[in-house]
Amino acid sequence: MFKTYRVSTTLVINTPSGSGGLAATRGRGAPQSGAPPLTDQQPHLTLASCPELTASIRWELAEVAAVLALSVRFTGVVRFERPTPVLAWALELDSALTGLHRRVWEAVVSDSPSETLNPLHEPGRWSPHITLGRTRRAGAFAGRRVPDLLPVSPPSARLVNLRSYDTETGAMKVLEPCP
Repeated sequence: MFKTYRVSTTLVINTPSGSGGLAATRGRGAPQSGAPPLTDQQPHLTLASCPELTASIRWELAEVAAVLALSVRFTGVVRFERPTPVLAWALELDSALTGLHRRVWEAVVSDSPSETLNPLHEPGRWSPHITLGRTRRAGAFAGRRVPDLLPVSPPSARLVNLRSYDTETGAMKVLEPCP
């Protein structure tokens, strides 16, 4: 596996007190407000990935970060089978989320070789979702009962910042907005 940087957002779930939501799925408490500390398992929305976060990409992403926080709505459970089985909560792809994704994608493609970019992140192919589970076992989430075992998705969430995740080192860093 080669090193990549995932550009994602930190997600803060909007749930009534004690309703569980994603916290119940992950077995830990989810923050109710504010920007929580960064962890690998924190709810997030991956917007793009690239082999290197160059100075020009970072500059463009800092401009994008200035538009956050952005409210998003959940639409239900979705399953993907390729490249690996994923069970997730889908997000509504409204004009604000489409615009955020387009700006991040344009920043990444501006200084990355096209063959290094994940085609599933391309505008028109990108499917916004919050991953609940992933496995290498084919068909693991194919059972019709699997979605019934999940807690009901919360109605909405806020994307509160941009962050990078280094797949080689596991380092995560908030991408600060331009002043």
